[in-house]
Amino acid sequence: MSDEKALRQELTDWAKSMFNRGYSSGGAGNISARLDDGCVIVTPTNSSFGDLDPERLSKLDTQGNWISGDKPTKEVSMHMAMYQQREDCRAVVHLHSPWLTALSCLPELDKANCLPPITPYYVMRVGKLPLIEYLPPGDDRIGEEIAKLAATHNAVLLANHGPVVGGRTLRQAFFNAEELEDTARLYITLRPHGFTTLTQQQVQELENRYPAK
Repeated sequence: MSDEKALRQELTDWAKSMFNRGYSSGGAGNISARLDDGCVIVTPTNSSFGDLDPERLSKLDTQGNWISGDKPTKEVSMHMAMYQQREDCRAVVHLHSPWLTALSCLPELDKANCLPPITPYYVMRVGKLPLIEYLPPGDDRIGEEIAKLAATHNAVLLANHGPVVGGRTLRQAFFNAEELEDTARLYITLRPHGFTTLTQQQVQELENRYPAK
């Protein structure tokens, strides 16, 4: 099996898993992975994570131009922004997962970091989650805003929309996305009751040991 064929199958398998567990419904969200030659495979427009065909995934050149497969998602620019700013980024996951989407709709979020450090794994896998102000889905300005943050962040949160999460592999990108979703769920669940966060010293120790970037 070629590396590209294997990556297409891996992307499809991860997408199916996320669909089955409620991280994406209907035709929501999109996923991409970067090949060794810099080309990118990405989920097609209006496709569902639940029934992707690996052979019909869209393929883009190194500049994000569509070269084969079905028509790509309209949100290509957000994926390309991550790749162009992060040489080590090899996969990008954009979800409409319920808890992170709910978080993205809350007022008075800290725009520099939408989630407090309530678990060590949030700090280790993601670090900080900055907010990008609302822009319509498919708007190229989303990619422009992500490009300003991607060099120093694994993930961003799109206001009233959902997360965009990168990783060095598809597996890591999905693990990062899952950790984010779990942290958002914990945060929203705990808000009415209060909670204890890690101290700045504890966060610094984790950042030194396990840099998220």
